[in-house]
Amino acid sequence: MAKEAKQAKEGKSTRSSTKHPKVVEIDVFKAWCKGCGICVAFCPKEVLAQDEDGYAYPKNLGACIACMQCELRCPDFAITVITEERLNVGKGGLSNG
Repeated sequence: MAKEAKQAKEGKSTRSSTKHPKVVEIDVFKAWCKGCGICVAFCPKEVLAQDEDGYAYPKNLGACIACMQCELRCPDFAITVITEERLNVGKGGLSNG
């Protein structure tokens, strides 16, 4: 407890930082995208933008925290967030047990 009090007094966070999966790519399947902008609106880090035709594209991939809101909210299933973790699933990276 004394350590946390000392960190708080020094202005340091006592919470452990959350490590987000590394995002390799955000794939937008333009044939399915209708340009509604829902993915752009729900992105908490402003990673996505819309091009001149209204299609979503990753404008700042490095800021992505892999919250998956764009993928989950897309009504047309046009977005896939590809993380290192997902790529490693087929290579024995995650166990099924």
